[in-house]
Amino acid sequence: MSPDLELALRLADAADAISLARFRSRDLVVETKPDRTPVTEADTEVEHELRAMLGTERRRDAILGEEQGASGKGRRRWILDPIDGTRNYSRGIPVWATLIALEEEGRVVLGVVSAPALHRRWWAERGGGAHAGGDQVHVSAVRRPEEAVLSFALEQPLPGLAARAWHARAYGDFWSHMLVAEGAIDGAIDAIGVSVWDLAAVQVIVEEAGGRFTDFAGEHRIDGGSAISSNGLLHDALLAAVTERV
Repeated sequence: MSPDLELALRLADAADAISLARFRSRDLVVETKPDRTPVTEADTEVEHELRAMLGTERRRDAILGEEQGASGKGRRRWILDPIDGTRNYSRGIPVWATLIALEEEGRVVLGVVSAPALHRRWWAERGGGAHAGGDQVHVSAVRRPEEAVLSFALEQPLPGLAARAWHARAYGDFWSHMLVAEGAIDGAIDAIGVSVWDLAAVQVIVEEAGGRFTDFAGEHRIDGGSAISSNGLLHDALLAAVTERV
């Protein structure tokens, strides 16, 4: 485990302590941002703490966070989503997580997804495989959509592929991609409009688990505003499905 991954896991520990302490609190403060998405006091507190820790231990690195934007310059950038799934968090639904990634010269080199209310954490570092709960994880070997479990974002009309799949659901947010990495499901189409902080950590985890991660154009990037993850074997079918909807 590299010093950077060790730090990322400690950042996740700090985030979990803050977010769990406020989860399902009756006095949780929830506000609406200009883009009409919710933000809670826990989102703000988590990002503040992670920035403070990085400011002490990686003061030369840049930071990009959902709530406080970009700061610093350099070839290394930490990308933070303090709570992915804020709507779930604000309503007491346990499907939410803190996402932490490190990017070096435009390439994400490690990622941590910590979902303490689900008692689950995933992480990966380039060349080291993907892990969850202490075990190494790998994508599935399903080749045919008719035998696949697929996750689709409900924000857009479902493609015809959903009707062909053995099982189709909307797991949403980080969770759909982590289920792909674990091999529990075989592919996921995310919502249009997702941001860099939604995708950086999950990209490296899916890829280190042996999967494929692209935007809707098939490009290997986290800033394309869309995302598809798969076991690789089904990726072309998922790309065709989103092309069908455009």
